[in-house]
Amino acid sequence: MTKIVLATLNAKYIHASLGLRYLLANMARYGGEDLRTQSVLREFTIGKATEEIAQALLSELGEADSADGADGAEVQIIGLGVYIWNVSATTEVVRHLKRLRPSVVVILGGPEVSYEYVEQEIVRLADYLITGWGDVSFAKLCRSLIHGPRPLMKVHVGEQPALSEIVMPYAEYTSDDLAHRLLYVEASRGCPFKCEFCLSSLDKTAWAFDLDQFLNELDGLYHRGARNFKFVDRTFNLKIDASARILEFFLKRLSADLSPELFLHFEVIPDHLPDRLKDLIAQFPEAVLQFEIGIQSFDEQVQHTISRRQDNVKTEANVRWLVEHSHAHLHTDLIFGLPGETLESFALGFDRLHKLAPHEIQLGILKRLRGTPIVRHTESFQMKYEPAPPYSIIETNTINADAMQAFVRLARYWDLIANSGRYKNTLPFLLTGPSAFAAFQNFANWLWTSTKATSGLTPEHLTDAIFDYLCSVLAIPAAEATAPLLIDYRASGARGNPQCLRGQFERPLPQVKTSKLAQRQARHRESEAAPSPQVTAQRVIS
Repeated sequence: MTKIVLATLNAKYIHASLGLRYLLANMARYGGEDLRTQSVLREFTIGKATEEIAQALLSELGEADSADGADGAEVQIIGLGVYIWNVSATTEVVRHLKRLRPSVVVILGGPEVSYEYVEQEIVRLADYLITGWGDVSFAKLCRSLIHGPRPLMKVHVGEQPALSEIVMPYAEYTSDDLAHRLLYVEASRGCPFKCEFCLSSLDKTAWAFDLDQFLNELDGLYHRGARNFKFVDRTFNLKIDASARILEFFLKRLSADLSPELFLHFEVIPDHLPDRLKDLIAQFPEAVLQFEIGIQSFDEQVQHTISRRQDNVKTEANVRWLVEHSHAHLHTDLIFGLPGETLESFALGFDRLHKLAPHEIQLGILKRLRGTPIVRHTESFQMKYEPAPPYSIIETNTINADAMQAFVRLARYWDLIANSGRYKNTLPFLLTGPSAFAAFQNFANWLWTSTKATSGLTPEHLTDAIFDYLCSVLAIPAAEATAPLLIDYRASGARGNPQCLRGQFERPLPQVKTSKLAQRQARHRESEAAPSPQVTAQRVIS
């Protein structure tokens, strides 16, 4: 009979919680009865009604019966993983649980409740909280609740065991997971770097799982049909010997079965790419490798302020090599709103990165994650953040609130037009000029003035708006503006009828000169989804 439900609210169905599977895999450890047989895992998405989620969780437990628990009655436990993207909805789930069945024991864990938790409403509503690592602490707390003595403390600091003492979770991925979801895996935990906007800056160091055991687990997943692996290691290429063995593992399987579906996602350090790794990376075919490369800022003073160590010259050289000599899809990141960063310095960094022609440039907004050291700059840089998740920066002493909101709109438009891959041939026209950032900024300001919208813009609306801008603002002849838009609209699979393309669909596709960036982008597919940075911050109840 189920006594324990492990649950979380994922951003999308395609995401499978690695943290929950760690907890489930370790429920049979550390003495006493095997709680694994009394536990079940349930995942939801944040779009589902919170009361329905609460009712579904309680239905897993069934009715509470009299039994020989620590307090004379059966103990029913629900463990919830709390992250920055789900804390608001999860708070309401807990509220419903306590209203529908006050006796149910709610245990929280996750990065969002591991720091600065005293004033959080969700912590007040719940019975217990495990901060930090929950791999073994959750099972121990459940055993105490069921068999006694019931703990007196509400807050428990998670125990951090040696990685060799943690049962790996990969057998907990179901056949349905393998067929329909992204599989998160990790060869290591932690991070030796101290970038102050990231929770991993608290780790002090990185720890590696036994590589032979880890590769054996990967082999098991592979033989079960898994072909989609997202490594959540913060620093995949930190230890070159381990990185090389993992790449060799997949190259061997590619050569054996020529599996076209294989997709591997790694987060890599941009300035650490020795020839040994380059030689292996160059052997992978198209559409297999995706590298997430956190640049964040090219401004050396900003890097120093946030304790980020990055060799910009090596970073540029490595990104350039990856673009020119590998088939890897490059998802690069920049963060706007860092202490000391100005709009002008960010623009210089964007242009510097854009010239390297990565396939995606993700424009992020600084968020003050609970527990991160970035808070030490709040007063000196006059940094103001939204009080509610995701705690985005509102303004700094170098970027006022209006400029910040203008950038938020620009980033949204960049996603719709550049990162979406829908306008590969048209995008170069929008970026014409000495500064690609300034050119797109002009377009973003015009689009906002014209539409007053950042959402609900269909491909037809965008296509007509871009055509209008190209002709009316950039003075590009209509026929020249139509040519790339027609190719892009057809290639996108959209089935509408933009005003600017009416009468064009029966004609042969025109020839368009595309930029080097557009040519390279066309060789790669988009990532199916991007992992949240919170996924890799800690391994707790999630």
